[in-house]
Amino acid sequence: MVSGVDPSELRAARERAGLTQHELARLVGAAGGERVSRWELGTSVPRPDFLVKLARALDIPTLRLIHLDGEIPDLRALRLQVGLTVPELAARASLSAPTYSWWEQGRATRLPSAATLETLAKVFQQPADVVAAAFNEAQRLHRRRKGQ
Repeated sequence: MVSGVDPSELRAARERAGLTQHELARLVGAAGGERVSRWELGTSVPRPDFLVKLARALDIPTLRLIHLDGEIPDLRALRLQVGLTVPELAARASLSAPTYSWWEQGRATRLPSAATLETLAKVFQQPADVVAAAFNEAQRLHRRRKGQ
């Protein structure tokens, strides 16, 4: 599985915080407890900006709400951690959305330039070596999916 929201961690974090689904929904500006319920069941996923709001409301790092397939976050996990959609990230990094999406899917065969890695590092609020490792992880996951 590629990185994405971890429904069971969301529920566990909410319960640890002593909040009901309705209380959490109110804190993050969601339509109601039913939406939080769907997120916790995995039948829908919160938008990236809600992911950041959820982590803040639950007083946990955003990355804790994201399922990682392994120890190293991929590009999608880094993007979700900062609460951006693909078009938003591409705009902030002055990239085309299709190019970034291609990288996030692990379809690129080589790393982008050092300057591009630095730009992404600023957007992700991470060191450039973490971004490079996330590129490599996206490629590894892509190869693994193709092999299945």
